Amino acid sequence: MDMALVASALALQAGKTQSQIGAAIMKSNADMEKSSVLTLLGAAQQSSQANLGAGVGGNLDIAA
Repeated sequence: MDMALVASALALQAGKTQSQIGAAIMKSNADMEKSSVLTLLGAAQQSSQANLGAGVGGNLDIAA
């Protein structure tokens, strides 16, 4: 077998492996970004009562 053919086959296999690793890293980064955004959005919704005193913002009796 010609050595150039062997070298090109090995280079092709290495390139495929690098592409798979790159895709996995990009997916992981996208998942982390999504998690960060959801955390920030959730924190913004929950922090609206963070500075209130104890008992404020609890149950509201509208029957009176």
